[in-house]
Amino acid sequence: MFEEEKSYLKAYIEQISEQSRKGGKGAYICPLCHSGEGRNRTGAFHIYAETQWKCFSCDRGGDIFDLIGYVEGIDKFKDQLKCVRELFNLSTECDEFKNQRTEYLNSNAVFPLKEEEKKDNYSSFYNEAIKHLCETDYFLKRGLSFSTVQRFKVGYVKKWKHPHVTNPNVPETPRLIIPLSESCYFARDTREIVPGPQLSYIKQKVGGSDLFNKSELFKKSTDPIFIVEGEIDVMSIVEVGGKAVGLGSIGNINKLINLISDLKIDRSFILSLDQDEKGREAELKLAEQFRSKKIKFISSKLTIDDVKDPNDMLVKNKGVLKKMVENAINQTKSEKEQYLEYSTAIHLPKFFNDIKNGSNNSCIKTNFEGLDDLLEGGLYEGLYCVGAISSLGKTTFVTQIADQIAAQGTDVLIFSIEMSRWEIISKSISRHTVIESIASNSDVRNAKTARGITEGSRYSGYSNPEIDLIKKAGENYSQYCKNIYIVEGTGLIGVKKIRSDVEKHIKYTGKVPVVIIDYLQILYPVDERFTEKQNTDRSVIELKRISRDFKTPLIVISSFNRENYKSIVSMQSFKESGAIEYSSDVLIGLQLKGTGRDSFDVNEAKSRNPREIELVVLKNRNGRTGVKMEFDYYAMYNYFKEK
Repeated sequence: MFEEEKSYLKAYIEQISEQSRKGGKGAYICPLCHSGEGRNRTGAFHIYAETQWKCFSCDRGGDIFDLIGYVEGIDKFKDQLKCVRELFNLSTECDEFKNQRTEYLNSNAVFPLKEEEKKDNYSSFYNEAIKHLCETDYFLKRGLSFSTVQRFKVGYVKKWKHPHVTNPNVPETPRLIIPLSESCYFARDTREIVPGPQLSYIKQKVGGSDLFNKSELFKKSTDPIFIVEGEIDVMSIVEVGGKAVGLGSIGNINKLINLISDLKIDRSFILSLDQDEKGREAELKLAEQFRSKKIKFISSKLTIDDVKDPNDMLVKNKGVLKKMVENAINQTKSEKEQYLEYSTAIHLPKFFNDIKNGSNNSCIKTNFEGLDDLLEGGLYEGLYCVGAISSLGKTTFVTQIADQIAAQGTDVLIFSIEMSRWEIISKSISRHTVIESIASNSDVRNAKTARGITEGSRYSGYSNPEIDLIKKAGENYSQYCKNIYIVEGTGLIGVKKIRSDVEKHIKYTGKVPVVIIDYLQILYPVDERFTEKQNTDRSVIELKRISRDFKTPLIVISSFNRENYKSIVSMQSFKESGAIEYSSDVLIGLQLKGTGRDSFDVNEAKSRNPREIELVVLKNRNGRTGVKMEFDYYAMYNYFKEK
């Protein structure tokens, strides 16, 4: 009975799986327990007599109806038969057998199914496994937070064996337990090193395969849904703020399509299957079905380089995955939806949520206490402009802030258009020599200049304490220099390159850096046809956008007009740009103490050691202005000391 339908067994298994590399001509990767996916690719799933199958790993077998029952989660034979006939364009008339399973199961069945296998309920097992979740850190290594895995009732079993395996020689292994339904789950080996013979069994499914997180399909929401392959991929998407459903098996494509159609889901879908041959083929098949059913969808790659799937991307760079997910979601929105998002009402809940979570209050300290106090705690998202006359230490002041930020563990990206990387490094080490000298109550003159550090010929004349001082300074700098990235002005550095390099930094490090530019007036022109003032204005506006888009402080150094050498700093001091005044969130000027007095002598003030410097806050969008701070500036040693 039903010989025609049974003859399609091989065709069906080739749709949902692939032949294993080892195990013989009729050996395949098991679509139920995934035996054969490991490094050795030895398949335990075999086809016999053309119409029968058996998996010697999960100990299941039968014919095409049994297999479809497991894969598609279909219990009734009538529905199994219907599914086979629909898949292979056969007659869908099912009255002839009157739903009688017994008429079909005859003595010729080589591997009849055990009815009790279909009725397994693992709810108690899940509840017990959840209690032991804290005994593993595997999910943390995969980039998943405790709250995310808890949401999906993930558990852990220290000694696990497939419930259908009776062989006493099969080892017990530690497994992450991910429920798919009451009757099936995914067990993932959590060991870092798995013995070769066991590699094929790292990923095992019990009770068949089912859509993961399919409850998302039943929710009344307009949010787009990502369609991915694996269960851990689903949790990875959720980890960065998206919604997702996992196929679990390629054989579940029809189940997904039918469920979407039956529920009449009016949401967009984003196809993001694994970036391997099997995943790409499945995505093409899924896309074809979505088009035929007129289901709204886009395809979006959530990986870079050789990364295979969303979870690998999460582990590699969470920030990049989050950005990719956000971009994909935006692609699904209509022009109307995008416009309506201008409404404040849409953003108000997130605003208060960010306040609750501290997101709106985060700042980065400069570690100049007085300056941090003036700035309401430190640097926030925004454009900060620092200006001064030449030889007054504006570059030193800003790069010292960079060092003090990096020492806190925050990345700093410096675009140094005039100064080389070696100059910046040597000045920082020089700064540490004077800091060490002051801290130890030694003579400041024991400190070393940048030139005194970089010229090796001088070392022969240094005493052991002097060499030890340089060594100590280098060690102090080495503690945080991994957080400092310097782009030298060897190319054409303009606002386009700055934006591009910030994007690259986030992509490859997963961190948003504080950005420093030295200095504004020598940035590559936005348009060579523009005047210097027009180019400076356009650069300032774009720099403000970069700060806003990446939600990070951006500090730009600006030169002063020559007529300001004896004048107190003011808004008018900033050279040839009205945009600086209007676009900057904070505007800071440095001046010699005494500037503006009739008796003031610039050269005499510069000759002092240390020089007495005043910092004036000219503009502060969210705080006080007109306030002065005093510093001692050790120009020879590149160090500002707050008074």
